[in-house]
Amino acid sequence: MGERADTAFNTTGSKWLLPVSEILGFPLDQVNFLACQLFALAAAFWFRLYLSPSHANPLVRHAVATLLGIAFLIFCFGWYSAHILTVVVASYLIIINADINNVHKYSMVTAMGYLTVCQVSRVFIFNYGILSTDFSGPLMIVTQKITTLAFQLHDGMCKKSEQLTPEQKLLAINVRPSLIEYLSYNLNFLSILVGPCTNYKDYTDFIEGQHISRRLRQHSGTCNGQNGYDKTPDPSPLSAVCKKLLICCGCMLFFLTVTRSLPITYNVDPHFVSQTPFLTRLTYAFFSIQAARPKFYFAWTLADAVNNAAGYGFLGMDENGKPSWDLMCNLNILGIETATSFKTFIDNWNIRTGIWLKTVCYDRAPRHRLPLTFVLSALWHGVYPGYYFTFITAIPITMAARTVRKSVRHYFLASRALKLSYDILTWAATQLAICYTVMPFLLLAVEPTLIYYRSMYFHVHIISILAAIALHHKHKPREPSATTKTFSPSPFSSSCSAQCQPVHSNNNDKVD
Repeated sequence: MGERADTAFNTTGSKWLLPVSEILGFPLDQVNFLACQLFALAAAFWFRLYLSPSHANPLVRHAVATLLGIAFLIFCFGWYSAHILTVVVASYLIIINADINNVHKYSMVTAMGYLTVCQVSRVFIFNYGILSTDFSGPLMIVTQKITTLAFQLHDGMCKKSEQLTPEQKLLAINVRPSLIEYLSYNLNFLSILVGPCTNYKDYTDFIEGQHISRRLRQHSGTCNGQNGYDKTPDPSPLSAVCKKLLICCGCMLFFLTVTRSLPITYNVDPHFVSQTPFLTRLTYAFFSIQAARPKFYFAWTLADAVNNAAGYGFLGMDENGKPSWDLMCNLNILGIETATSFKTFIDNWNIRTGIWLKTVCYDRAPRHRLPLTFVLSALWHGVYPGYYFTFITAIPITMAARTVRKSVRHYFLASRALKLSYDILTWAATQLAICYTVMPFLLLAVEPTLIYYRSMYFHVHIISILAAIALHHKHKPREPSATTKTFSPSPFSSSCSAQCQPVHSNNNDKVD
């Protein structure tokens, strides 16, 4: 145990903060990550105020954003950062030299192939990556950016206008990016560590100072400059940043006081499993999964705040005429915690990854779109066995949830009391199903996953399959829409709450 505890403070990145790590009792790589994100927050304010488009030309802004991003990579990951730099440079060579008709295919194979090799090495060489520096997060984000840009470049340079959807037309890229533009888009300090992935055109608009004005014109429905938006000062993101930082503080406090006292691994502790009643085990599993979420809330919300502080992430004006800075939001916490269906939960979790999966796969596959999107999602997440237990478990649960909803929901709409009781029941069922589904995603390995499922008597698997079979004859399932995301713990959501949806987005399909 002593050796394992010591390794938690080892990292291939900088060891300047090792004393802080030892005092706080946090792994050094996590301390380095938090330090970089806090520094990025301060740098983002400076970037917006003192390196704004009115004070610096786009080349300088691109260069500074890139150099800071590379510095963060080296500080956090040391020589492991070479993996991320390698795949970015290799992908740029493809963008410049490859046949434009196939550039999206070459980029996808290169980026996903390199990511998969790195994921496999972490599982089979580095002991599940638990005791070594985990550079896969930034590599996963860079993979999304590389492939997004390649497909949008192919749209702009190869396809005719009538072959594109309205959203694809807006995001199509007509000219190959320069080296500094490409490096800045992929490696900028605002999103290098956590993301999220954004569109190349949105990013270049931000660098060139057109991000807010263009979205205000989109909001007004006209681009003739007659609406007055071109003459008004840019709205300040300060209130949005402060609100998101308050959420981060709450999540951090919850993590320090609750999450650390409810370890996920206790769900498969031999004594706990053998000596504790089923309902107690179920209750602990529920609360331990609930307690595990705030660390994701913290990381994604802080990343959103960093981008906003730099003046990036403006969505438009909301229904009350106030500026919204949720273009890059990656989750809707209220939607997650109050979800009354499996799909609603998925729609509000890891939103930008869902948009990426829809953009590069679901909308483009000529056939078998859903299975292909599932395969891409699985490969992108990694090769831990627990991930695939989660993906496979989600299939019957989603089918059963959709079937049950179609079969019984209408019986509960006669009165407000019945509707409320239905919502409470479905909320509890959804949260328990999510808990059961994502547990292997956190346990990672085969053995603890099977121990957990046996301790739960596979009850969710059995109930879901029986419900889907029993009710199937009443409602023939229809083809899932683009937003049906059934296979991923960080699902390929293509829609989210209204405040998180891009102004130009056209992916609001819903499935009952």
